[in-house]
Amino acid sequence: MPLTIPVILGSVRTDRIGNRAAQFLIAQLEARGHAAPLVDPAELKLPLLDRMYKEYPAGTAPEPLQRLADLFRGSDAFLVVTAEYNHGVPPALSNTLDHFLEEYFWRPSAICCYSAGQFGGVRAAMALRAMLAEMGMSSIPSLLPIPRLQKAIDSQGIPAEPWITTAANRFLDELEWYAEALRDRRQPGTPY
Repeated sequence: MPLTIPVILGSVRTDRIGNRAAQFLIAQLEARGHAAPLVDPAELKLPLLDRMYKEYPAGTAPEPLQRLADLFRGSDAFLVVTAEYNHGVPPALSNTLDHFLEEYFWRPSAICCYSAGQFGGVRAAMALRAMLAEMGMSSIPSLLPIPRLQKAIDSQGIPAEPWITTAANRFLDELEWYAEALRDRRQPGTPY
């Protein structure tokens, strides 16, 4: 049964490269028959968090927040593509995620981290993992770190190195397993 897995991109920099990994993962998810809409903070242009979506009176949230809330409530899992800024989570990603809470509950997340250097963004992924768990969308055990992303995946989202597709397949197999298991458990209801 198809899943809905938004791919949340974490960078808004003009010369960002994370969209390469996002394009690649969207193509991989769609090839598996899943819906994988891109959530791009550069396009959303959300304000710095002043009020969470749930704090707006019904029907008064800004359109981008309402659209995201609807998408997130209908999602089975979340795939976050994050860079590493000063060993941490990019501010645009944190701001995008922080606008919501209950919309994430009882859904798994997965982290693809990247960098232009050799560590593949794993330091940011560790901080992000704690953040996602606190929001109610614990991350799967595996990560998909991509070092030297500018060489590993081209601007069209095509991997230049075969290990990326092999690693992504295993990573997405795991995410599917958790997403299907939690979807089945959400059907009869959740603890709260």
